[in-house]
Amino acid sequence: MKQIGMSILAVAALSSTAAIAGGDVEPASPPAEVSAVKSEIVKRKLKGDMVVEYNVLPGSTDSLTGMFQDGIFYGRLRSNTFYWDWDHETWDDVAKKGNLDNKNMGLGGSLIFKSASLNGFSFTAAYYGSMNPDFWRLDADEIAGAKAGKDTFSRYDVLKRGGYGGGMHVLGQAYLQYQNDMFDIKAGRQLFESVFTASNDTKMIPNTFDGVAVAANIADKTSARVAYFAQQKLRDHTSAHDVVTFKDKNGESWNNNDDAPVHKGLSYANFLAAGEDPDHELIVADVKTKIIPNLDATLSFLSVPGVVNDIVAEAHYAVPFENGWTLRPGIRYFHQMDDGGGDIAGYTNLTGKAATGYDAGVADSLDSSLFAARVDVMMPEKKGFFRLGYSQVEDKADILAPWRGFPTGGFTRAMAQYNWYANTKTYMARVAYKFTPEFDVSLRYAIQDFDDDKANVQADSNVWHLDAVYKFTPNFYMKGRVGLVDADTDSGKADVSYNEYRLEFNYLF
Repeated sequence: MKQIGMSILAVAALSSTAAIAGGDVEPASPPAEVSAVKSEIVKRKLKGDMVVEYNVLPGSTDSLTGMFQDGIFYGRLRSNTFYWDWDHETWDDVAKKGNLDNKNMGLGGSLIFKSASLNGFSFTAAYYGSMNPDFWRLDADEIAGAKAGKDTFSRYDVLKRGGYGGGMHVLGQAYLQYQNDMFDIKAGRQLFESVFTASNDTKMIPNTFDGVAVAANIADKTSARVAYFAQQKLRDHTSAHDVVTFKDKNGESWNNNDDAPVHKGLSYANFLAAGEDPDHELIVADVKTKIIPNLDATLSFLSVPGVVNDIVAEAHYAVPFENGWTLRPGIRYFHQMDDGGGDIAGYTNLTGKAATGYDAGVADSLDSSLFAARVDVMMPEKKGFFRLGYSQVEDKADILAPWRGFPTGGFTRAMAQYNWYANTKTYMARVAYKFTPEFDVSLRYAIQDFDDDKANVQADSNVWHLDAVYKFTPNFYMKGRVGLVDADTDSGKADVSYNEYRLEFNYLF
C-alpha cells in the first residue's frame, strides 16, 4: 500500500478544499420558495455533495412571452480529472479485462433555463456536455478498464463509433412544473433526491429520471412526495434506459442499467427466459416531518413492480448544549422485500455470479435488510462535526440499489465503495472542519468487513477518504479528493487495493 501521508499531501497540493456534507440525504424537502430577484450575483450554489441549490428563481408573469423574457439562465463550466492507481494491475491486453491503471478527464458544463411562472405553470430545460481531451484519457479499446472517470464519457457510444468523437451532449433536464401553496408537480426528465435516488452530480452529467413527481405540504412541518418514473438516464448515458434491467436485447452491458452496484442477475435475457417483461417502472414515495422539536424523521417507500419493494425508516435527533455544541444521533433501517426479482436472478448475487457462501434458503430471494446508525458531534457556528458510523447488512440477499441513492450514504459509505453486500459490517469515523469561509476539509476512515465465505464478494478493506474544497469566489469552486483502499487478502480473494485521485473545478454564472 502506498504511503498515506504522500497521498494526503498530494490532494492538498492539487486543491485546498472540502465538502463537509457529502452523502447526507434529505429525502422530502418541500418545494423551494420562488424569488423574483434577478440582480443577485450568486444565483445558486453547490452543496457538499455537488448538488445545486438555487438562491434565485424566476418570479411570476402574466403572459406567455413573459415566461421567456422573465426566465433565468444558469450556466456552469466544469472540469473533472481522475487518476486511478491499482496496487496490482491484472489487465489482459488481449481479452481487454482486468484491473488497469487509468486516467480520464471531462471538460464541459451545463446551461439551464428556468421560465417564469404563468398561473403556477413553468418549465425547465437543461443541456449538459462533456468532452474528453486526448492527453488524459484511455485508448478507446481500453475503456472497459475505466473506473471513477468512466462517467465523463459514454462507454456505449465510444464502443459503437470506435472512438470518443465529440463527447457526450444530452438534454439532462426537461420538465413542466405546476406550483401553488400546497403542491409542486413536475412532469418530464428531472432530478430526484431521495434515500433511494440521487442526481449524484459529482462528474459531468447528473443521474436523471423520466416521469412525474408530486410534492405536497400535508401538515405543519410535514411534507410528502410520490413519484412515478418510466426510465432512468445514468451519468454516462446519452439516452434513457430501464430502471433495473442489466444488458439490452443484444446482450450489450453498456446500453441499459449498468450502474456499478446493479444486480447483474436481473438481466434482459433472464427476464425473457422467465417469461417476464424486461421493461420496468420505479415508484418512490416518502413523508418527512419536523413536527417534534429537534427531530427529523422520514419514512420512504420504493417499488419496482415484479422485482422488489423497499421500506426505509430514518430519524435524526439533535441535542443542543448551551456552549453551542450539538449531539445528533441518527438511525436508518432499510427493509427489502422480494417481489419476484429473486426468481429472475436465480442463484446469483449483485455480481451476477453464483451466490456461493450465501445461505441456501435465501440465495434466490431478494429478501434482506440493512441497519445503520451514527452519532454526530456538531461544532458551534457550523464549523464542522465529528461522526462515528456503523452499518450492517442482514445475512440474506444483497441490497438492490442502482439509482445512485446509496443505502449506507451519510453513515458508512466512502468514495467509490459499495458496502451493502449481504452480511457486511462497516465502521466509519469522520471529521469535517471549515478552516475559513472559503476552505473546508473532510476526512473519513472506514473499516469494511465483508463476508469471507462469500466467494463473489470483495475482500475486506480499510479506506481513507479525504475531501478538500476551496472557493476562490462565491461562484468558483475547486475540489480535490483522495481515496486510499487497502484490501486484506488473507481470505484468498483478489487484491482490490488502489489509490484514487480526483480534481474538480466549477464556475457558476
